[in-house]
Amino acid sequence: MNSSLCIKCKGKGLCGRPFCPILEKFRSVESASSGISGETSIFGASPPSVFVGSHNYPEVRAGPMIPPYLKDDEAIQLEDPKALLKMGIQDIISSRSRLVRANTAINVRNARNPDNPLIERSQELALSKRPVDTEAWFSKPIRNRLKFDNVLTPMGPSGELKDFDITENPKVPKKIDSLIYDTHALAKDAISELWDSSIPAEHITRLFSIGLLGQERRLVPTRWSITAVDDLVGKDLLGSVRDYQQISDIRVFSGGVFGNHFEVLLMPRTFSFELIEVWMPRAIWSGQSTWIESDSEGLSGKKGYSGLAGGYYACRLGVLEHLKDIRRQASIFVVREIRPEYWAPLGVWIVREGVREAMRSKPMVFESVEAALQDMSTRIRTPYSQWKEKARMLSDIRSQRTLDSFFMI
Repeated sequence: MNSSLCIKCKGKGLCGRPFCPILEKFRSVESASSGISGETSIFGASPPSVFVGSHNYPEVRAGPMIPPYLKDDEAIQLEDPKALLKMGIQDIISSRSRLVRANTAINVRNARNPDNPLIERSQELALSKRPVDTEAWFSKPIRNRLKFDNVLTPMGPSGELKDFDITENPKVPKKIDSLIYDTHALAKDAISELWDSSIPAEHITRLFSIGLLGQERRLVPTRWSITAVDDLVGKDLLGSVRDYQQISDIRVFSGGVFGNHFEVLLMPRTFSFELIEVWMPRAIWSGQSTWIESDSEGLSGKKGYSGLAGGYYACRLGVLEHLKDIRRQASIFVVREIRPEYWAPLGVWIVREGVREAMRSKPMVFESVEAALQDMSTRIRTPYSQWKEKARMLSDIRSQRTLDSFFMI
């Protein structure tokens, strides 16, 4: 296998194979969901969770995700990043493999079609902030096949949905209740309002994905909606950060989760952002080789879609949240090193939470960018000389502080 192509593809089928040989080894971990296979009906508390596929777009498969036999306090953990971070990778896979994808075929433009009660009930489910007792019936026995990729959190078996009922009233936050009826608000504005109201990213994503936000209500594949929310919220935060004063010193934050290590360098300059991804040998997609790539943007923002895919936007969001909190502006340089410990794909939320973990660390302060980089290199396992070559931003920045930084508060 070509490791460079595998990292760019991450299971999307660019190699032309009918299945991804890397993902197949994870799909074999089906023992946790073996009791579900063959069932034609299930009952359980949905976290709540819905899924919209991207295959054969705009004709897709969509519906609720239901973990049979789980109670509310167990189900809610399946969609809660804070709860998942307390588990190991194997435990996350085992827990998430309980989520049965109950699918029905639909065109994405039919999100508001009253003739499809299965999607209408999925939308009702998506509104809730708490688990909702749900019962589903399938036209064929459930297929015991897990789903993995680089954006989505692992999911369990799937089945052709014949019917399903919500057996209790969803608990809907007031802000969500008001925005879903506002068909004049643009999706980006609705997403921004929800974010400012402390609605979790996972909840916003499922509302957007199942067609409940914006002027043109349509289904959005879940993997696309995750990146779209990270991108739109990031752009909204950047609109504020651009107007803040620059930080007054050079700072480095360090941390990460599940073998995803982040070094974040903030410099007292106008906003720019650069992410370098380093895939070490024997990480998920890299095989026996090291793969290094970068992407960046300036003060005017990102043009086009990043070659680093959803991880770029999740990483940018995590740092912009910090700058918004301290009401300061900075140039941002991030190295994400993916290590062999990250042996199974858990989804792009890993990047968002890993950066947040790093930004919660106590920053180290340096007199020069070069001193900061040397310190960062002591915690990055890949030699400095290898990843420094990909850093476009650093070639434009000298080691000393800018003159105006001496006058910042």
